[in-house]
Amino acid sequence: MRAFVFPGQGSQTIGMGRALAEAYPSARAVFDEVDAALGEKLSALIFEGEIETLTLTRNAQPALMATSIAAMAALKAEGVSITDASYVAGHSLGEYSALCAAGSLRLDDTARLLRLRGEAMQAAVPVGEGAMAALLGLDLAAAREVASEAAQGETCQAANDNDPSQVVISGSRAAVERALDIAKAKGAKRAILLPVSAPFHCALMAPAARAMAEALEGVDIREPAVPLVANVRAEAVCDPALIRTLLVDQVTGAVRWRESVEFMAREGVTEFWEIGAGKALIGMIRRIAKGAETRAIGTPEDVAAAKG
Repeated sequence: MRAFVFPGQGSQTIGMGRALAEAYPSARAVFDEVDAALGEKLSALIFEGEIETLTLTRNAQPALMATSIAAMAALKAEGVSITDASYVAGHSLGEYSALCAAGSLRLDDTARLLRLRGEAMQAAVPVGEGAMAALLGLDLAAAREVASEAAQGETCQAANDNDPSQVVISGSRAAVERALDIAKAKGAKRAILLPVSAPFHCALMAPAARAMAEALEGVDIREPAVPLVANVRAEAVCDPALIRTLLVDQVTGAVRWRESVEFMAREGVTEFWEIGAGKALIGMIRRIAKGAETRAIGTPEDVAAAKG
């Protein structure tokens, strides 16, 4: 069994997807449709812009989705269908990419939702007041202890349970900074602040969750062609009403990536394809599902090898 997984923020690079767009008209059409939906040439920024501008949350979210869906279009042109996977899943914004790939969300709707999501997340907390940190060498239970001890009346919580030895915490800057020393005292190999512009996936994102709830009310969500393993549930979902609710919950809720991969592995998935930019998810998956086959699909060469 196979799963298609879709990356989140941090995987963006200038030039991602460009070779796919040049090699496959259907991939080029994906970027053109995203440009039209947003009313701007996001593709020009992706292919030849400045990395600082691409990394802005409002740009990175739709850009990474567009690159993933362009890769899916290239696969489809070579005879690989979404239904060749038993599950789809995505890391944070990648969940939107997964739903778009599975036909649950329209591409133009997905682009507009992710632009709004990026803007709402950035606006939820004034710049400099929030932070995120990666705790390496601690499991989820230990990371939660660190966050709880560091909070001291402020927000600090586990945001991304990425793999057995990497948990990201999120919250008020002072609390997250306190957590760095606490984590090291509890045996973390490293505890490092992340270069992000907002404290994602924590209670401070409540204003962004309200904005997404309102936006999602006006969007048609269909049953996905293959089940989605949802970030906040770490289990398969297909019901459109539930998907709508979970996309809102995801803004403030933790990304349960380790458990999501464990769920798919228990269900019989032995092969994971990361669709789009980078190989960040592959690295996590190899530490979670030992022995699973992994493959990155981000270039025409990757597509050709997958077809073979």
